[in-house]
Amino acid sequence: MASNSLNNIVCSGGIILAKETKRFLFLLRNKESVWGFVGGQKEDSDLTPYEALVREINEEIASCPSIEKTVPLELFVSNDNKFYYHTYVLIVEKEFVPVLNDEHIGYAWISYGNWPKPLHQAVKTSLNNRANKAKIEVILDLI
Repeated sequence: MASNSLNNIVCSGGIILAKETKRFLFLLRNKESVWGFVGGQKEDSDLTPYEALVREINEEIASCPSIEKTVPLELFVSNDNKFYYHTYVLIVEKEFVPVLNDEHIGYAWISYGNWPKPLHQAVKTSLNNRANKAKIEVILDLI
């Protein structure tokens, strides 16, 4: 994969799923006032996309409990192969109150398919993808 090139942008996002309630954590972004996942751009070339996501979790919602299971959901690659976005489902035991940084102004725990509006366009595309929907449904059935 060419994602190691200095010219590429590598990002990661995680949709946190509480096993107890089967609800997902969404964050309301401060700048665009759209709902999305925790995540961001990989800034340290020594980190894997998942390690970069863990760093973003610690920065954006500080209070995340232990992640019991991580399931890769999707790798989006732009047509020019310069932008990579790794999406993961992160399973935690229970819902929690995130301690938000200044990138977000709100949060909500949402049931499958009842996504908040307006969704970030990339999040909307990802959640409407047939293969991603099927994966999420399998995860919900298994937990």
